[in-house]
Amino acid sequence: MPYYIRTSIIIVNFNSWDKLKICLKSIYPTIQPNDEVIVVDNCSSANDIEKIRTNFPWVNIIKSTTNLGYGGGNNLGVKYAKGEYLVFLNPDTTVEMGWLDPLISTLNSSSEIGLVTSKILLMDNPNYINTFGNDIHISGLTLCRGMGKDQSEYKSVEEVCAISGAAFMIRKNVFIDLGGFDEEFFMYMEDADLSLRAQLAGWKCVTVPESIVYHDYKLTFGPYKIFYQERNRYLLLLKNFHLITLLLISPSLLVAEVVTWGFVILQDRQRCLNKINAYRWVIKNWQMIRIKKKACQKLRKVSDRHLFIKESYKLDLEQTGKNIIITTSKIIFDLIFLIFKFFTLIFLWW
Repeated sequence: MPYYIRTSIIIVNFNSWDKLKICLKSIYPTIQPNDEVIVVDNCSSANDIEKIRTNFPWVNIIKSTTNLGYGGGNNLGVKYAKGEYLVFLNPDTTVEMGWLDPLISTLNSSSEIGLVTSKILLMDNPNYINTFGNDIHISGLTLCRGMGKDQSEYKSVEEVCAISGAAFMIRKNVFIDLGGFDEEFFMYMEDADLSLRAQLAGWKCVTVPESIVYHDYKLTFGPYKIFYQERNRYLLLLKNFHLITLLLISPSLLVAEVVTWGFVILQDRQRCLNKINAYRWVIKNWQMIRIKKKACQKLRKVSDRHLFIKESYKLDLEQTGKNIIITTSKIIFDLIFLIFKFFTLIFLWW
């Protein structure tokens, strides 16, 4: 009889040795003999594989010949995973003793729960939350839930719009049934997309306060971040919702364009072309998006209304900074989006 593997912990590495080694050191004392750890090396330029093999011989190493991105790297890891449960961790995280069992017990506590995510605290300031699940805004924008709040504020299991890709668990059979991560996203919002598809299929996403993970989180803007975030936001919406729903919420989407353009101009002005390139990508790949949408809709067991009710009208703009302009903008836009959500729900019955 084959040896039973309980949990496969998958970490995608791309030139992250300095952080990865700290992550792996934290994991080792927390796992059981029937848990496995898989590191997928996404074609790192550094000699990370030899360092992992030398310092952590208990880690299973999978080498990719190309950089597959977050989703593609994790999908590759799943192909080699033997565990009943899959755990996805970022390499810039560390885990606390006792983090793993609460995820399993919560996942098994209800047949409706499909994905569970840890309470993720800021590594450099662990009294404060990085995210306790993620919020998906009615415009498709995805934000850390509870960012900057005191870690003691969240004490119970809660249903959320999305798990955080930094630390979450799912049964392997559910992950496969959902089609895994959509590799087209490459980076950013793969977790939101997987969460929406899971909810389309009737699963719930919940948070687990007893599972503590620390994340070395910094808000940064790489050369292509705006492109991937905006392109993936459009892809997320187009795949998971009926077109008639998108027409109904078009006022919200138009206001979101004002918000995101304002953000680009204020925070990333030198890369404004990334926003335009996101539009171009959608137009160029429209047929591919239609195919993805068709596959996604085959999972559907719940209505668009069911999904939309869970989505947030609040935009926590203060995650990007705090000043009078940002605070005032948040108040104004939250009110606008609240009104839009209220009137949308009057008509959205499919």
